[in-house]
Amino acid sequence: MPEQLPFTALLNRILGGPVTALLNAIGVHPHYPKAPIPNYIAMEILVVAILFLLFVLVRASLSVDRPRSLQHIFEGIHGFIENQSKEIIGPHSEIFTSFLVPLFIFILLCNLIGLVPGFESPTANPSVPLGCALVAFFYYNYQGIRQHGPVGYAKLFVGPMWWLAPLMIPIEIISNLARVMSLTIRLYANMFAGDMVTLVFFSLVPVLIPVAFLGLHIFVSLLQAYIFALLTTVYLQGAVAAEH
Repeated sequence: MPEQLPFTALLNRILGGPVTALLNAIGVHPHYPKAPIPNYIAMEILVVAILFLLFVLVRASLSVDRPRSLQHIFEGIHGFIENQSKEIIGPHSEIFTSFLVPLFIFILLCNLIGLVPGFESPTANPSVPLGCALVAFFYYNYQGIRQHGPVGYAKLFVGPMWWLAPLMIPIEIISNLARVMSLTIRLYANMFAGDMVTLVFFSLVPVLIPVAFLGLHIFVSLLQAYIFALLTTVYLQGAVAAEH
């Protein structure tokens, strides 16, 4: 059985039986029936719980006259993502903010939670970046179909001239599918490498020097969450742009 984090062990103690029964019912048989919840799933559940609590706290304390620090933080993130999407996508891009902001915050917290002793970054497991990439992939394609209709959106894959269609269609399809791999590998590789470097230096030199690597890890976490949200915004722009 793989090593379990304390929070993972707690979840498996509480929910392991029902989860195993559910998986068996749908034909999936976990390798460890007593511990069907792996660390990265447990960390995702914890991140969602933390975000839910933060959103409830912000909602309960919203104020126009005397906003608190937590409200300022979330308003700053919201404003930054919204302004960026306006610059890239153009007018009426605010309809995408409700997707882009939670995506950014979720990935950021997943990246940062690994800094807390006893936890690990779920984005250092390839399944989590892949899940985020698939969500972004289906979302921007859905928005493209919604904006142009199925036929109009399909024309994006044909190219500017109909006689180039046999060449352009496979190129465009492969290019779109490659975006999933690109988003996944970029986020996973950076967070996995960041976790490994931090752990190695903590084991070699437990004081002073690792602090610099913790700062680097925070910077990489912010950067990778930003890049993921930025690329998703760019893909949205290509899918919904009026000139197509």
